[in-house]
Amino acid sequence: MTMPDSIESVQELLRGQGYVAGRDLAVPVFLALKLRRPLFLEGEAGVGKTEIARALSAALDAPLIRLQCYEGLDVNHAVYEWNHPRQLLEIRLMEARGGINRDAGGDTGRDLDADAGTGLFSERFLIKRPLLQAIDAARDRAPVLLIDELDRADEEFEGFLLEMLADFQITIPELGTFKAEHPPVVIITSNRTREVHDALKRRCLYYWIDYPDFPKEMQIIASRLPGAPRRLAEQVTGFVQELRETELYKIPGISETLDWTSALLALNQTELAPEVIDDTLGLMLKYQDDIEQVRGEPARAMLERSRNRGARRGGRRG
Repeated sequence: MTMPDSIESVQELLRGQGYVAGRDLAVPVFLALKLRRPLFLEGEAGVGKTEIARALSAALDAPLIRLQCYEGLDVNHAVYEWNHPRQLLEIRLMEARGGINRDAGGDTGRDLDADAGTGLFSERFLIKRPLLQAIDAARDRAPVLLIDELDRADEEFEGFLLEMLADFQITIPELGTFKAEHPPVVIITSNRTREVHDALKRRCLYYWIDYPDFPKEMQIIASRLPGAPRRLAEQVTGFVQELRETELYKIPGISETLDWTSALLALNQTELAPEVIDDTLGLMLKYQDDIEQVRGEPARAMLERSRNRGARRGGRRG
């Protein structure tokens, strides 16, 4: 895996994967790669935090390993666990072959462990979860480890993660220590539903990803959906920008912008029309109260303002 040697090359790599990154984002990404430090990304849902990990994985030709965080996440689901059904099957097979004599008071685990390579706690019975997969894969090459939505996990999990990120190693009592020869590229994301502990943030480079402005969102549409007519892209971008200035329960992110544009293309639309907006609001707004607030006359007023935005920008381009 060849690491980019400049901020500009980071932008170029990401652009090649359809991800538009300004210099303000490319700088922490470059430093995270250069200094081998985790990158902690915060921002609202749908602004492209997770997509950075996917784009880096593809650009660097490195495997992507994702840990999706949730309430109650523990070591068994994040790091490793033993395959108990397979262990039990192994015991029964050994009994059938006469390798274990329960009547003689034999110790099942010791009998199995005495047979090299067939121990109950050998690697073939180990289920590697994302964190151990990343450490194990990094013995050969550095993967991209995405720890997604850390704010959804319990604070106790942060403590374990802090320890792992310090040395990029995991100890399994029955097998020993797994250590990364090539530390993984670590991307941690948070939607900030709660504050992540400062101790973890101090180990990372930090960046807040905000909603894109008009020119950047236009670039994103052009990059991801090159077949979209410019007039349609301008009107979609302008309308979404208007939506983000409205008091809504859930503001649409970049992913909603792209989904909506794709849907409009599928409907053979070359520009926005009020009735089409009303028909497709559910692609951008995920709460009925928000849809009812926007549908109808408010949407028409936003459309008019968005067209005016596009016209003003078109005049400046000329």
